[in-house]
Amino acid sequence: MEAGIQQRSIEKLEKVAFILKTLSHPLRLSVVDLLSQHDKLSVNEICQMLDSEQSLTSHHLSNMKLKGILSSIREGKNIYYSLKMKEVVKVLACMDNCDAITI
Repeated sequence: MEAGIQQRSIEKLEKVAFILKTLSHPLRLSVVDLLSQHDKLSVNEICQMLDSEQSLTSHHLSNMKLKGILSSIREGKNIYYSLKMKEVVKVLACMDNCDAITI
């Protein structure tokens, strides 16, 4: 029984590492932060709010969608993104409250 518990723990840690690797870019973290404040945003809206390049932003959005963190819906010519894995907002909150990180 203990081996089964250990295996589940390893699997959970692997999943956590996968999510953290996916989020480990300032632009991606900024997108998560924005989407935590808005139900959905278009690529253009995200680019304007973050003052980021459209092609780079689209690349990061696609990557996070592929990894299951974001979802998207097409409305006309626009693609709107929203947080699918809402729990990642807790990562930002934890980092905001971390005394080891000062600016």
